Amino acid sequence: MALLLLTAAAFPQNLSALSVDHRLRPESAQECALVADLCAALGIPHATLAVDVAPGNLQANARSARYAAMAQWMAEKGLRDLATAHHADDQAETLLMRLNRGSGVAGLAGIRRASLREDGLPVGAMRVVRPLLGWRKSELGVLCESAGIETAHDPSNRDAAYDRVRLREALGQAAWLDPAALAISARHLGEADEALEWATTQEWDAQVVAGENALSYRPAAPRAVRMRVLARAVAHLAGADRATPRGGELAQFLDRLESGEGGNIGGVLIKVADGVWTMGAEPQRRV
Repeated sequence: MALLLLTAAAFPQNLSALSVDHRLRPESAQECALVADLCAALGIPHATLAVDVAPGNLQANARSARYAAMAQWMAEKGLRDLATAHHADDQAETLLMRLNRGSGVAGLAGIRRASLREDGLPVGAMRVVRPLLGWRKSELGVLCESAGIETAHDPSNRDAAYDRVRLREALGQAAWLDPAALAISARHLGEADEALEWATTQEWDAQVVAGENALSYRPAAPRAVRMRVLARAVAHLAGADRATPRGGELAQFLDRLESGEGGNIGGVLIKVADGVWTMGAEPQRRV
């Protein structure tokens, strides 16, 4: 609701609003109706999309269904920019969760201020912007309250079965931790991630030689850059149909390469000789 109020004030003539009803709770339709009523009062076009969420990891599956539905709706309307209401408290929780999982710089950068999602769009990527990352949740609540806007509260945000909820409760009990400062740290890590991506491109252009369905690479950069070159090479050779290995798997395989051993990762066969990695797609197995 706070995002709607702020964007309506900033872009009154260039705004459409969209609610997604996951139909996981009896109250969800009424909550979407609250948004529709506010949009009607503000003169903003609004639509509600109902989605089916696959069983299993409900939070992840709901997110996938939500973004796929929004991407399709936006493509039909000729829209490319989607604003979401992630705030500084969300960012702090994300940073702490990923610290606890041993994430690298890219993961610790947390929620980006802007990012691209494909989501099956027929005409390029959807740009997702998150203009509220500098706001605390409490500040957004005060904004809605002062405007006399009724807000809804998802009970799953208090369900201790979820890691994020347990961390949120722990963060609330640790008065010495400042979510706003944690969010700033995530932004700095995002800048570091951008620098590493730039360095990876420089290393790739200078040290990677492309052949016919193969790459050769003579590493000349620090380990963090070498690992990103490895990930980029695997993604390049394996094709879009295969998921690129990440994190610990990449790090362990990089250890092998740096000790002079070769092997297979993500459908790519890599050999090491005289300090050069020779990489090619793994031959298809005969049936």
